[in-house]
Amino acid sequence: MILPDATLGVLGGGQLGRMFVQAARSIGYRVWVLDADPHSPAGSIADRHLVAPYTEAAALREMSSHCAAITTEFENVPAETLAFLEARVPVRPGSSAVAIARDRIQEKTFIRGLGLATAPFVAVCTSEDLAQACTRIKLPALLKTAQLGYDGKGQFLIESAADALRGFHQLREAACILEERVELQQELSVILARSVDGSMAVYPVGENVHVDGVLDTTSVPARIPPAIAQQAVQMAQSLAVALDYCGVLAVEFFLTRSGELLINEMAPRPHNSGHYTLDACVTSQFEQQVRTLCGLPPGATTLLSPAVMVNLLGDLWRGNAPPWQRLFQHPGAKLHLYGKRQARQGRKMGHYTCLAAQLDDAAAMAEEIRGALLGDA
Repeated sequence: MILPDATLGVLGGGQLGRMFVQAARSIGYRVWVLDADPHSPAGSIADRHLVAPYTEAAALREMSSHCAAITTEFENVPAETLAFLEARVPVRPGSSAVAIARDRIQEKTFIRGLGLATAPFVAVCTSEDLAQACTRIKLPALLKTAQLGYDGKGQFLIESAADALRGFHQLREAACILEERVELQQELSVILARSVDGSMAVYPVGENVHVDGVLDTTSVPARIPPAIAQQAVQMAQSLAVALDYCGVLAVEFFLTRSGELLINEMAPRPHNSGHYTLDACVTSQFEQQVRTLCGLPPGATTLLSPAVMVNLLGDLWRGNAPPWQRLFQHPGAKLHLYGKRQARQGRKMGHYTCLAAQLDDAAAMAEEIRGALLGDA
């Protein structure tokens, strides 16, 4: 076990890294951050911020010589970086799990190989592959890049083979998947923590709403039948075991109108849909990331209150800070801002979580605050 007063490392300086730093420091660890942005949210509060790209050997050597263990805040760290560090210090989650999660072709092939359901898909690497895929996948469909797509980026809605070809060209003919667009009833997610000894702790299933491909709200507990919740948890646990996973894992699901539960994708790190755990659970997903990185047992995931988390995008700023005093008029609302210097359209600047004895009351509070921040109330 790696105990408090040790130094931990995190690759990536965004908001997920920032919340990891806050969790680690609150229980007595020091944290180094590696990120090329001198103004990164995590770097600004870390004990040491190495301002360097992920591939800079000198920075990696320094981090590995001073940190007892290293984690990542996102999955697109270069494979050679993880390999370099793994040869010198514990890195959790490991590079093999990250490699699967970062590539949609590998990810969905791996999931299907476990006998777990996904939406029908075909891998596309060439225009010839694409032509064949359009005959095998029911249209409309979604063309998604295999790597580097998030928050709706790198995706095209495909109505015809001509649409598919145009989208493929716009994606610079990068490796993709063509995936059937399923009839959705709900979008769900399961966040779990798995330690080095295989012990697991699972959070309640979250119910997610996306707007323009970006997560807007997460409501917990999800308004789904207990059997569906149990199935989602079992599928996520099976995935973690098969990956021999160590860390925090998020698994996103589609629940179709026919009642079928499909795995959409996974993230080998804390997830936006788990931010409510900062305020509504015994142990936050970021403390779990610290605990699993350090070989400690996962903390309790007990839900202390129904909660609704709402993302705050840069659009809300409109040249000035939003009227936060309107949010603070609600004792059950908790505001989290990420320390980003510039608000841009679509950029995640923070979130707030509303807590209430009943989920419907938390949802009503969340929408009242949204309106107030927009100036509608």
